[in-house]
Amino acid sequence: MQLANLALQANGYRTLTSKPGHHMTMIQSLTQTLGIEKNTVIVLDALRKQRNVADYSGDIVPNSAVNECIGQAEELLLCINDWLKNNKPELLK
Repeated sequence: MQLANLALQANGYRTLTSKPGHHMTMIQSLTQTLGIEKNTVIVLDALRKQRNVADYSGDIVPNSAVNECIGQAEELLLCINDWLKNNKPELLK
């Protein structure tokens, strides 16, 4: 979510954190902010939903979901670093 927020703000936008759904908005905006494929956004959003359920219900998150989340975050970090180098190098200083 934080990487999605970084991408959104690097493009000059932000979400209203006082309104429900801002986490979902940040992730779903990745198709526009970084050009992330829709299928990847669907996976990221599913992981967000699973985290949300675990936060509020106390359910245990399976190791497979944790590993998937880490892998997706690493890929997203690489993507945003590339995007920043090519589009907003001044933000990397």
